Amino acid sequence: MLDTVKSRVNGLDLEALGEVVEAIEQDASKAKVSFDVTTRWTGQTGSETIVDGFTMAGERIARSHKIVADEPCQLLGADSAPNPQELLMAAVNACMTVGYVAGAAVNGITLTNLEIRTKGTLDLRGFLGLSEEVPAGYEAIDYEVTIAGNGTPEQFDEIHRTVMKTSPNYFNLNRPIRMNGVLRVA
Repeated sequence: MLDTVKSRVNGLDLEALGEVVEAIEQDASKAKVSFDVTTRWTGQTGSETIVDGFTMAGERIARSHKIVADEPCQLLGADSAPNPQELLMAAVNACMTVGYVAGAAVNGITLTNLEIRTKGTLDLRGFLGLSEEVPAGYEAIDYEVTIAGNGTPEQFDEIHRTVMKTSPNYFNLNRPIRMNGVLRVA
């Protein structure tokens, strides 16, 4: 389907997308993408994360981005940036947004609106170690997608189901993943 489309929909170059898909179908090693970041404490509850690149198909691609995080004053921070929980939700929303936009684009649907609202409640007793019965994180995260464009409700439903199957960050939050930690004392 993608190899015959030569246009832009929702700002996406579908010809370029088709070329990426074709290259990956011909050589699965081109599908391997590794992301890494470095986070440093900046004082109080603040941190700064540096994104300096990623690796795709064995090639390092340089980038330069900074992400800051802090806690609200009520959680002993300076409220200078979103907190890690808000960044977690922003990351899953941003990842799913890519899926909705791409899904609409490959189906020739021009979007006029896309919004994802995400909410989670956690109990600080778990984070603070005050109760073994209380988990340190979320037991559930709720989200609502509002989408509009020239697609049918059935098309949007199919895109929604596809995003839930293919979004990496949806996958990461919806299933347990192994965290391999190493501690180095300097």
